[in-house]
Amino acid sequence: MRDMTMHEDLPVVVIGAGPVGLAAAAELAERNIPFLIIEKAPAAAGAVSAWAHVRLFSPWRFNVSDAAARLLLATGWRRPPETVHPTGGELIRDYLAPLAAHPAIAPYLVTGTEVTAVARAGTDRVRDAGRAARPFLVRLRCAAGERELRARAVIDASGTWSSPNRGLSGGLGALGETEPAVAAHIAYAMPDVLGQDRARYAGRRVAVLGSGHSAIGTLLDLGRLAADVPGAQIVWLLRAGSVESAYRSGANDQLEERGALATHIAGLVASGHIAVRTGIRIARLAAAEGALAINTDGGDRLVVDELVVATGFRPDHGLAGELRLALDPALDCPVALAPLIDPNQHSCGTVRPHGHAVLAHPDAGYFIAGMKSYGRAPTFLMATGHEQVRSIVAHLAGDDMAAADVRLVLPETGVCSTSPAAAEPAKATSCCGGVATARVLETQD
Repeated sequence: MRDMTMHEDLPVVVIGAGPVGLAAAAELAERNIPFLIIEKAPAAAGAVSAWAHVRLFSPWRFNVSDAAARLLLATGWRRPPETVHPTGGELIRDYLAPLAAHPAIAPYLVTGTEVTAVARAGTDRVRDAGRAARPFLVRLRCAAGERELRARAVIDASGTWSSPNRGLSGGLGALGETEPAVAAHIAYAMPDVLGQDRARYAGRRVAVLGSGHSAIGTLLDLGRLAADVPGAQIVWLLRAGSVESAYRSGANDQLEERGALATHIAGLVASGHIAVRTGIRIARLAAAEGALAINTDGGDRLVVDELVVATGFRPDHGLAGELRLALDPALDCPVALAPLIDPNQHSCGTVRPHGHAVLAHPDAGYFIAGMKSYGRAPTFLMATGHEQVRSIVAHLAGDDMAAADVRLVLPETGVCSTSPAAAEPAKATSCCGGVATARVLETQD
């Protein structure tokens, strides 16, 4: 294993200035470890800003890392009420933006810059000789062009927001899905139905594909919009054979905002305001006279004005193509983490706490944290990411006792996903907020 004290003159590079990336920066700042945090968006929390309208399922007490709170409290920051559920916008305003502006973090935050590759300096993935002693080479791209820097370690907290699952299970997407005339009618995850996207969906024929909380939240918002603007036709497309499978958390969920979704969507379905089509497998999408034709593998055809694909996200490990990663072949997460988060066995609350040892890869010093660390599993919670980076940074600091002492108490749930809650009728709700992602937790059926 590589000695974590090697190359101490080099910074730790954190990829992504979302909730978990900024939590990592807070941990590094507290331990006086040099770091740089690289954010692709023009400002910190770029992915969170894309779902600013979404209300998190988890209250504030699960959404602020301890290290971040200690830094902020020293500046006079007032911690939001622990039981309140923030929107993504409120998460930025009341926590992430102040944290990014903190004098211990702001000078080391680089925005408008994308990490395009991480490798071992001076070698490729094949070569063994001297590998562990080499620092990491991080290639960056910004408006001024490309450049490189060397790093002692890398924490990839870039999330999965930019890699949504497509309309066909299996990852390839439906035939025709990426054609411009078709893509113009498709949105992924949770569009702002009641806000900036209102005109796109008001009074229209809209299909929503997915069985997770993001799909349900979008349907609830569409139902509210339809109550204000007549003429809407809403259809819920489910790959499962029955709609009941989407209601399975309900009252058993310890996150009340999330558990309430099942009750509210069941009411809309029972009232006939939302039509349900089960057993749907989209085979081909095609433009149809200004609309969108959805063709299923069963030979059915449905024409709508808009399609929302809310079938989850997946990681993109392309930037680490020259590193040696140990990824589970099914979940695309670290091999040691896979049995802990397998969605066939675990919900958000039953996932055991884990730290640097579980997240390690053969190229020691490279860690994937936050939502991206969970690969294709839909069970990630923001608080999990906070504990991941606390352990990772303690390990980098040589504090083996703190690195191994991983503790985390999570709310139990019958299923884990993300989406809108009903307590705030004007807004949708997200599972728990994530890294670069937050409401990105989806069942990926």
